[in-house]
Amino acid sequence: MIDLTRNEEALQKNIDRAKERNIIIPTFAQMRDPEKIPEKIRESLKEVGLWDFNPLNLFRISWHNEPKEKGGQFGNPNFLVLPKELTGVDAKIICLIGKWFPTGCHKVGASFGCLVPRLVTGQFDVTYHKAVWPSTGNYCRGGAFNSKLLSCYSIAILPAEMSRERFEWLSTVASEIIATPGCESNVKEIFDKTWELRTTRDDCMIFNQFEEMGNHLWHYNVTGPAIKEAYNLIKNENSRFAGACFTSGSAGTTGAGDYLKDVFPNSKVGVGEALQCPTLLNNGFGGHRIEGIGDKHVPWIHNVRNTDMVIDIDDEDSQQTLRLFNEPEGREFLAKEAGVAPELVEQLGLLGISGIANVLCCIKMAKYYELTENDVLATVLTDSSVMYGSRIAELQEADGAYSDKTAAVRFNKHIIGQKIDNMKELGYYDRKTIHNLKYYTWVEQQGRTSDELNALWYDPEHTWKAVEHQAGEIDALINEFNERTGLLK
Repeated sequence: MIDLTRNEEALQKNIDRAKERNIIIPTFAQMRDPEKIPEKIRESLKEVGLWDFNPLNLFRISWHNEPKEKGGQFGNPNFLVLPKELTGVDAKIICLIGKWFPTGCHKVGASFGCLVPRLVTGQFDVTYHKAVWPSTGNYCRGGAFNSKLLSCYSIAILPAEMSRERFEWLSTVASEIIATPGCESNVKEIFDKTWELRTTRDDCMIFNQFEEMGNHLWHYNVTGPAIKEAYNLIKNENSRFAGACFTSGSAGTTGAGDYLKDVFPNSKVGVGEALQCPTLLNNGFGGHRIEGIGDKHVPWIHNVRNTDMVIDIDDEDSQQTLRLFNEPEGREFLAKEAGVAPELVEQLGLLGISGIANVLCCIKMAKYYELTENDVLATVLTDSSVMYGSRIAELQEADGAYSDKTAAVRFNKHIIGQKIDNMKELGYYDRKTIHNLKYYTWVEQQGRTSDELNALWYDPEHTWKAVEHQAGEIDALINEFNERTGLLK
């Protein structure tokens, strides 16, 4: 469970800082249902830009933001429904949209779930501690953003080969930036740097997204219900919620899969990874280009017992689909030749590289289970193409000019041509085999114990379920914190 032990002396310092900087903290209930946000705050947001460094933007950590850059309010969850014309499969695919979060990515929610419980208990002291955000890209962006809004010093850690756009934006918000060797698959190097900080700087508090149960907690309590709400908005009397797919990354988003399995017990959860680094599929390793998903290990917070399928995606498929969706010739082909509705074609920039990989996972799952037009799958679009302009330029330079013929080839090869290869449906011992891989990272290298590892497998009621039910207790601490600042009066 998440430790909620209080440190009253540090907590009072945090409250004093919040009062001084006009910081009000939203609850999980408000992030899940913005109708619960006080009218005073919603009215004030009409003057605030989505990416502004304004504490009020903490209340925009929600899937329900009005899709506009400034002054947005709240409504239904933001999502797309991808039809057969685009995917080649009969099943509908619901995609929650990450672009309309502050920072343009839902990782701002995951980092909130990790930092705020320590803040409202006083375990994190804003006058002393530095928040360290080890990441393969978007998580450290979300952590740095939340740190700035919550008046905390932040240290962002990410691989040196991540996109230029990430580093440029981080330079405007993070207190420190540390670039570690390698690409998004070089997670070990990130962990090594966090251990160096842990052992050399007493003021550093590490918020490791691969390990922090607050990441799982946020997605279970916020992302999962948003997917359910989106499904309820499109379903008919014949609809069946068949499952969800998420690329592994930190495995935080798979917490939404745990929620969906609670609500739809017969649904499946698939976890994706890059074929070039097939850790879950066959204990493989390597580098890849699906930015934002780390690998070569099994995250501590991946509830493998709830994973039904591993799906590997060729990173070339995600790269070429990114270009197809963002080239004028590609969009024209999709609208005129493939029959995709023009209004949907205009929104394809909402898919970033990992979001595209998520959709490809859904396509492969739909083909594997022979899903029909009555079936619905779901996933998330972590970020948008806004974060990958430099990657698109690199593809243009490497592959040359685009044409309608190029678009036809890319569409049919990289989307319609998806097959049921490089994937595996997991039995009990398949899942346990993957779970046991956690030992080599988390027990041998990161200070966890074998008893803790076994508890995740054998005692879900006192591990996963216990964490998922802590949202109400944390909300009570948040409400007390806000009341003590006096800012809601």
